[in-house]
Amino acid sequence: MESSSFNPLKGGFCDPDFKPADSAIDLLIFKWDIVQRLFSTFADGWPGIGLLLLRLLAGVGLIHFGIVSIREGPPPLTVVLHTVGVAAGVVLLAGIFTPVAGGVAATANVWIAISRFSSHSGDPWGALAQAILAAALAMIGPGAWSFDARWFGRKHIDLSGR
Repeated sequence: MESSSFNPLKGGFCDPDFKPADSAIDLLIFKWDIVQRLFSTFADGWPGIGLLLLRLLAGVGLIHFGIVSIREGPPPLTVVLHTVGVAAGVVLLAGIFTPVAGGVAATANVWIAISRFSSHSGDPWGALAQAILAAALAMIGPGAWSFDARWFGRKHIDLSGR
């Protein structure tokens, strides 16, 4: 780095090719990247089918686990946690806001597992396994066969008709 282009008293590096329009465009591209990364990649083909099956397994498991546990008549806080788990399972089934739904489901199920372990009132391992599955879905993303992919996926613009 040249000593003439770097002056810490004036705010650092001075780029003679800097254009404000370039930085605005770079900022917009950076913000679009953040949204794209939040929803990971929308895998198609066999990986997309695998993610669809994982979402189905997690969603149905959360719904079944929640309904069966609510019918047993647990304490009110646990009923609320299972209700949150059922709602997150429905949202995961559809693939709507998968990272958020997976995070909520994972948090609720970890809390259920801790409460079951500390009170010796049931098996915490089922809730812990569902929490891990929901957290994995939150990190991996929903796949191509989801509402997230339709709403937030990359769009293809075809200009050949003009």
